[in-house]
Amino acid sequence: MSSAADRAGSPALPEDLIDVSHVVTAYYAVQPDPQDVDQQVAFGTSGHRGRSVDGSFNEAHIVATTQAIVDVRRSQGIDGPLFLGRDTHALSEPAWTSALEVLVGNDVLVLVDSRDGYTPTPAISHAILTANRGKDLTKGGGLADGIVVTPSHNPPSDGGFKYNPPHGGPADTDATTAIADAANAHLRDGLRQVRRTPFARARAAATEHDYLTAYVDDLPNVVDLQRIKDAGVRIGADPMGGAAVDYWAAIGERHGLDLTVVNPLVDPTWRFMTLDKDGQIRMDCSSPAAMASLIGSKDRYDIATGNDADADRHGIVTPDGGLMNPNHYLAVALQHLYGGARPGWSSERIGKTLVSSSMIDHVAADLGKELWEVPVGFKWFVPGLLDGSVGFGGEESAGASFLRFDGSVWTSDKDGIILALLASEILASTGRTPSQHYADLVARHGEPAYARVDAPADRAQKATLKALAPDAVTADSIAGEPITAKLTRAPGNGAAIGGLKVVTESAWFAARPSGTEDKYKIYAESFRGPEHLTRVQADAKGVVDAALGG
Repeated sequence: MSSAADRAGSPALPEDLIDVSHVVTAYYAVQPDPQDVDQQVAFGTSGHRGRSVDGSFNEAHIVATTQAIVDVRRSQGIDGPLFLGRDTHALSEPAWTSALEVLVGNDVLVLVDSRDGYTPTPAISHAILTANRGKDLTKGGGLADGIVVTPSHNPPSDGGFKYNPPHGGPADTDATTAIADAANAHLRDGLRQVRRTPFARARAAATEHDYLTAYVDDLPNVVDLQRIKDAGVRIGADPMGGAAVDYWAAIGERHGLDLTVVNPLVDPTWRFMTLDKDGQIRMDCSSPAAMASLIGSKDRYDIATGNDADADRHGIVTPDGGLMNPNHYLAVALQHLYGGARPGWSSERIGKTLVSSSMIDHVAADLGKELWEVPVGFKWFVPGLLDGSVGFGGEESAGASFLRFDGSVWTSDKDGIILALLASEILASTGRTPSQHYADLVARHGEPAYARVDAPADRAQKATLKALAPDAVTADSIAGEPITAKLTRAPGNGAAIGGLKVVTESAWFAARPSGTEDKYKIYAESFRGPEHLTRVQADAKGVVDAALGG
């Protein structure tokens, strides 16, 4: 009998589905051990994530974390409204309910969706920035912030919880460390300091907010929807069972677009998904296996797009190219935006994470723009997006955002909806698909081979890798080319990478420890083809293993 992994790209079967009742019951029934590091609150680059059945995402975690957020925002003088949203995962509504009870129990003014529906991450960021427009974000009084209950593209069994401060983007390390420390202190104290009110009272006290209308009606200020409409671009938008489902229907209707919501179903088991490459159900819109259904219908549309469960990621499918690699699309998007489509921008900086493709470097050089290379994590783009110095911030995992036409901030968190719409703008403006534009970039700069592989590492080795110094790398060449740079800090902002990047003339690799598993990740790219990339990956593993002591 074949394994689930052997069925990658095939429709999910009944045995692949979660038992929703079991997952939700475990949220309330399982009590985490605050002394077990695997059952403590831990914020990664996108908040706290875990599974109820494992004791890593349970009611105790959420009430403790919410009280911690209240404690931290109070210590910073933040006393404005808090925007609260959730996605479609089975654990999101229970966690949303717990958070609301604690927030109202602490006299926080909470804004919830007026339709009692789902709220994409970019809509929360948009709401925060709209509420705080014109205010000094360094002074807490009257400022708004937000919480999104989502594990993003993770499997149906998972839960996630992330905090967006008044700047509207992901919380920085200082904030998440303070929140996690306070939350774990509440867990160890048996939640005795947590203030909470019954849900019926909390829901009645919450203020309703029309997230959808505020976001959808503002879209013409960031994407040229009129041009898309006039060109008659046929769009297929797949929300992949996520929070963007009603948003895409509203976008098509309100702006007169030829837009079909490819799959309007919401089901916490995601039974309509095709299995990802490892045989799991995962709403990864950059994965050919997870996007197999949409790829199969690519000829029905001029542009087809997918979003993950909270719509902060994008996947672009064209009739001629199929699903685009996220790095490829980022390069094309930059070429379009900075190449004349946004004359109102004064930004001279292009933001990329250090594990994104060097094709972006070539595009930036052609455009005469400054490349601003930062560590992994969208939080690093927040200051530049806020002040307009960075027109576009994008990361290799299909997350990006960009400025409004007038050069002011749109969202300071990833926005998969505007990146999806931008693909149609590119087609409408040029008569050519994003994949055709990428072929032009390849003809000019060469074709890079890019991949990520994982290698085992225990907790001590991961800590060593995270704190590595450049001189720990004793090799002087990689895959036959001299090393030109050994980086443990990002060139753009000098921030610690939390790992290592090694560069040669035509290739590079970066190694970073996993935040949740006993392994490290090796990202690598070569402009000399797949065989050279394989050599880069092998040498990279040798370099890192040597630096970790074998």
